[in-house]
Amino acid sequence: MKKITHLNDEGQAHMVDISKKRLTSRKSTASGFVKLKKETIKTIRSNKLPKGDILSIARIAGIMAAKKTSEIIPLCHPIALSSVTIDLNITDRGIEVITTVSNQGKTGVEMEALTATSICCLTIYDMTKSLDRSAEISSIKLISKSGGKSGNWKRR
Repeated sequence: MKKITHLNDEGQAHMVDISKKRLTSRKSTASGFVKLKKETIKTIRSNKLPKGDILSIARIAGIMAAKKTSEIIPLCHPIALSSVTIDLNITDRGIEVITTVSNQGKTGVEMEALTATSICCLTIYDMTKSLDRSAEISSIKLISKSGGKSGNWKRR
């Protein structure tokens, strides 16, 4: 059975020591979905939301969240990010969020990708709630990660 790395031998929480790990290229992609009513999607496509350009604001919120992940999630290391890319795809059912984060570091960027995706989805919800109280956030998940000791992983 694998050990939970954020617990010491006594079961107490601690930040993992990464000082002896080597720098490697790391990349993680996460996704999420905000389900919206057809009328709300039409309003977003016409860029006529009362709060402004939802896609630009949600993207910036996600990027800011990736940079602040270690301040939100207690045992995450503060790390320098090389890139945060957020793609927002409007579909007939809502908005798909796909976030890719990369760096050269000693620890992975999975939590940064997941945090960015989550906050981007929450921002979309916040900006559309006056039109669509039934909006629903779902399917936030890691899609893939590369680099580091554990190597590459991809969701099937």
